[in-house]
Formats: sequence, structure tokens, C-alpha cells
Amino acid sequence: MPLRVEHPIILGIVGDSASGKTTLSAGVAQILGEEHCTVLCTDDYHKYTRAERTEAGLSALDPRANYVDILEQHLRLLRAGEPILKPIYDHRDGTLKRPAYVKPKEFVIAEGLLGYTTRAMRDCYDVKIYLDPEEELRVKWKIHRDTTKRGYTREEVLASLERRTDDSASFIHPQRTFSDIVIRFQSPKGANGPDTELDVRHLLRPTLPHPDFSPLFDGSSNAGLHLELARDRDGKPVDVLEINGNISDNRAERIEDLLWNLIPEAGHLRDQVGRIDGGNGARKSHPLALTQLLVGYHAVKAAMGVRAY
Repeated sequence: MPLRVEHPIILGIVGDSASGKTTLSAGVAQILGEEHCTVLCTDDYHKYTRAERTEAGLSALDPRANYVDILEQHLRLLRAGEPILKPIYDHRDGTLKRPAYVKPKEFVIAEGLLGYTTRAMRDCYDVKIYLDPEEELRVKWKIHRDTTKRGYTREEVLASLERRTDDSASFIHPQRTFSDIVIRFQSPKGANGPDTELDVRHLLRPTLPHPDFSPLFDGSSNAGLHLELARDRDGKPVDVLEINGNISDNRAERIEDLLWNLIPEAGHLRDQVGRIDGGNGARKSHPLALTQLLVGYHAVKAAMGVRAY
């Protein structure tokens, strides 16, 4: 992959707890080539153990419970191509472990709760993504993850969600405004199907040079795909790309072909994109594949020095 910039490309993925950050990060790393990516979990910068936070009455979403200044410093070092000694937080039992020596590769994917908290931090990113799934989905994902991987009971997860409501509104949601792309997965209207059939809505701000999707609207059937110019919450114009979960394979493949042709260096990884692990094995989600591809596309373009006008 020909690189035109001299520093590692920093891709930020921010969102509330269980919003899909790790799934998106893994898919993007596969597109870019895992051997070319350093994946950084910014939630490792928690100051306290789970027990200490409980005793202090703080949640992990509160900047006071995190070494925000050290995260900011580490992002600057990584962008400069320098190694860091990264903290490690064990989400399985809520304890702090021995730090890890981390060297930045061509791409650094930094995913977590508080990645856009400060101006200095935000200035380190080449591409900023914010995940804003439908709240019912996020709650479902959090219950599943925390009860199967982090040792919580369902009741404990629900109680934690209730306690964190104000912190989410105060510390997580305001970061949405600093992103280049807002990604919202949601259930189809009147349906409650599997995650492979979720709709996705991409809010594309003009802070990035987005792909030209016009070849997809050539007069043929546009079923499953919608693109419009809209207004964001702040009244500023944005493009909105919506992909239905039930989009046909042929239609989805046309969109995927468009994006793969723009990043041919990653074409050999195509079969791995958009996979969702389920009880009956991995299945492909076209909206997830398109989302991963769009983010990967922007990382590649940033590495080539392509910027918004």
C-alpha cells in the first residue's frame, strides 16, 4: 500500500459502552491488514480497579476515573511514530495489569469511551468515527457481552446502565459532534430480526473526502439503499447514506465493488469483511461489511494524503 504521509494514520472509534467499537475495529483491521495495524483500547487508561470505582462512586465513563492526560500524551507519541508503555485494564475482572510496550504500525486504531475528550486528543486523529446505535440494541449487546465475558449478572448490568445514564449524557454523547462519520445501527421498522439484518445509517460530514456514490444511482433499482442531503442536529448540512439490512446480495455487492475498487490493495481480504459470529457460526451482514469498508477506505485515503477540500 503506497503511503504518502510520514506519520502513522490514527483512526478513532468512539461510542458508549457496547456500541460495537471492538467489532468495527476488528473488521477495519482486517481490511487494512492486521500486520499493518496497532489496535489501542483507550479504556485501558482507567485510573482505578472496578472495586475502587465502586467505592469512590465513579463510573468508567467519567474522565476523573481515567488518565485522560496520559492518553492524550500517548496519542501524540504514537502519531510521531514513537513507542508507548500502555496501561492494561482487564475487563474480565476489573483489575489493572502490567503495562504493555506498544509500537505504532502504519495504522493505529484507537477505540474506546473517551477518545475525543480534549482538543489536543482530537487533533491527533486522521479519521474520527462515532458509533451511535439504537439504544435498545446497545442495551441488548451490553447485557450479552457483560454476562458472557465480564462476569456480571443481568441484574447487575441493568443496574449499571441505570447508574451511568447521566454520565453517558455528560461525557460520551457530546463527543459525537467532533466525529467525521456518525454510524447508527438500528432494527428495521416493525422488526426484531438477527444482527445480520440490521439497518445502518451513515451520517457523512464534509470534513472527509467521501467516495462518489453516484454510480450506484444510475436509474436501476435502488432498493435497500438511500442517499440524501440532510441537516445534522446542529443544522449543518451532511450526506446521509442508509443501507437496509435486507438489501439483496447483488445490490450489496455493487456497493462493495465500488469501495473495493477504490482500495485494491486490500482486495484479498474481502471474504473476511462483515462477518458476525452467532450461535450457528459466522454469517455475513452487508450493512456491517459496507460500514467496515467505508471506514477502511478513509484510513487508506488518509495514508495517501487525500484530504477534504
